Amino acid sequence: MLETLLHHNAQWAAERVAQDPGYFKRLADIQRPHYFWIGCSDSRVPANVIAGLEPGEVFVHRNVANLVNPGDLNCLSVLQFAVEQLQVREIIVTGHYGCGGILAAVDGQRHGLIDHWLQPIRDTAQRCTAELDKLADVHARHDRLCELNVIAQVRRVAETPIVMDAWSRGQPLVVHGLVYGLKDGRLRNLGCTLTGPPGR
Repeated sequence: MLETLLHHNAQWAAERVAQDPGYFKRLADIQRPHYFWIGCSDSRVPANVIAGLEPGEVFVHRNVANLVNPGDLNCLSVLQFAVEQLQVREIIVTGHYGCGGILAAVDGQRHGLIDHWLQPIRDTAQRCTAELDKLADVHARHDRLCELNVIAQVRRVAETPIVMDAWSRGQPLVVHGLVYGLKDGRLRNLGCTLTGPPGR
């Protein structure tokens, strides 16, 4: 399988050079993405591909269920690098329907260490019980919880000292929330964009 992967890589690289001889030199010279994407690790949701972006256009952090946990130094370090060093202009938190992390968070089963990781989703589900209970279909409830999780993570990003400090410096920075449909390949704007500290 590794040989197949390496073969595909060589083929891809050769095609890029044939189409644009300076392609890799431009990529190697500088990294200046406009977007920072926080998405799910799910192999069916690659940021560049579903957003139609080229390498170099989006800086990416992915984890199970696209969470921004306060204790996740990996996520916070990537966020800080994106905001302070790369000077990204837009942060996009993207969830997806049919997310295994969302399902695992609320299926009532034990899954091991990931149960701790998924606690923020259970917290969101508990906080939004009244809204979720109005949906009779279990799939509709899971889809809505996926959306609510993204909205909660947008707020978490906006409340980090990293983003708050950027806004206090006058740095132009916007935080968006999107959800991706595996069944139709479409990104949907959840209308939770923040351009400044929450509550203002």
